[in-house]
Amino acid sequence: MGKWIRRLVWLGIAGLVVGLIVWAMLPQPVPVDLATVQPGALLVTVAAEGKTRVRERYIVSLPLAGRVMRIDLKPGDPVEAGKTQLALVEPADPALLDERSRKQAEARVKGAEAAQQQAQAQLARAKVALENARAEFARAQRLLESRSIAPEELESKEIRQRIAAEELRAAEFAVRIADFEVEQARAALVQSTPSADADVRRFRILSPITGQVLRVFQESSAVLTPGTRLLELGDPAQLECEINVLSTDAVKIRPGAKVSLEHWGGPTPLQGRVRVVEPAAYTKISALGVEEQRVNIIVDFIDPPERRAALGDGYRVEARIIVAEAEHVLKVPTAALFRDQNSWAVYVVQGDRAVLRLVKLGLNNGLEAEVLDGLKEGERVVLHPGDKVHAGTQVIERTTGTSK
Repeated sequence: MGKWIRRLVWLGIAGLVVGLIVWAMLPQPVPVDLATVQPGALLVTVAAEGKTRVRERYIVSLPLAGRVMRIDLKPGDPVEAGKTQLALVEPADPALLDERSRKQAEARVKGAEAAQQQAQAQLARAKVALENARAEFARAQRLLESRSIAPEELESKEIRQRIAAEELRAAEFAVRIADFEVEQARAALVQSTPSADADVRRFRILSPITGQVLRVFQESSAVLTPGTRLLELGDPAQLECEINVLSTDAVKIRPGAKVSLEHWGGPTPLQGRVRVVEPAAYTKISALGVEEQRVNIIVDFIDPPERRAALGDGYRVEARIIVAEAEHVLKVPTAALFRDQNSWAVYVVQGDRAVLRLVKLGLNNGLEAEVLDGLKEGERVVLHPGDKVHAGTQVIERTTGTSK
């Protein structure tokens, strides 16, 4: 009897060992990360670096040869058009008083008057363009009420009206500058005439605009030639952004596109809108030594100046330009996508098995992609499928430890 018992024990142990060996040889579920296909908003953006710049800047240069007295203005000092003295010029005989200088001063007066007439013509043209843009926008509003046009066309008319307004403002600024140039040239001509009164022979350079001093190029007193730069003026409240992007990205960007300006130093991103996509590209060498074709994108701020009071000229910003957006689309993480011959595919988990599914995609921002066909809301897909995952493979979610 004891002999049979011992045999049964040994047979049981042998069966257990064989069972363990068979269990170990069976294919084990592959641990994977899963994500759920769900609807939501999708943005496709172009990310690039750029810098701020004063929209209208003015370089004050010396109109005639002479001794410039020391300039006491510093960067950041306010100036007022026609009132703030920027520099004082004294004659340096004989260059300021000889016949040749007088003839040159007369020629500069004629040139300044011609530029003034040209600026006035541009102002008149800008006024007509703005009136036309306003009329088209008003007409588009009426047509939209009757549903004769699409909302996108109304937005295009609004952008055209805004651009025309900015062009009018620039033209008015150009006229003021041209008027200042004429006054300055005429004053230089008067000062080129010999006079016994030394005070009369001094030439005062007044500010052509109301704003601030951005840079001082010549601070110390010196005898300088005509055209020497003295100061740079501008209004820091009138800022815009210059964003440089690859030419392959620039073709996707349209005037009026929304822009998010990030990492500028403030607590929240600033909002902007593309005003101009410059038509000419330029070559830039990247940090890796690769030649790249870059295009400048000019962006206007939407936020009021109070929100960006700390920003100045030439400050660095990071921009995200929205080139496409959709409010409610079915999305899948791009980490789940892979190529299957000429199509995109994913592994969908059904029960505890991975099933190969071909999908058709729409928008793609690098992190998420729009699903046009092939997936349904709520389905779960495998993220980063490796070589161990194939069609029909048994999988288990890595995070929970339960099969799906």
